[in-house]
Amino acid sequence: MKNRRKIEIFSAGCPVCRETIQMINRMACPSCEVIVHDMQDASVAKRANDLGIRSVPAVVIDGKPAGCCQGRGPDESVLRLAGLGRRPS
Repeated sequence: MKNRRKIEIFSAGCPVCRETIQMINRMACPSCEVIVHDMQDASVAKRANDLGIRSVPAVVIDGKPAGCCQGRGPDESVLRLAGLGRRPS
């Protein structure tokens, strides 16, 4: 039995997500199993959250979020430093 690499893409269907899906499909080798998950599905969103995915598109390889896809997403402290929640001077 051949080993397969499982590549999961968490997508919201936006143009950036579609570009990522195309890139992954272009890069995938014959032993890669590419699965696209729709973040509109509540169970998919829960799994993404459990994996620490905070923004999409996100790629998970063999059950682990790729380094480029970890810890991204809105961060309240960063947004406050940028001025969110304060009147302009």
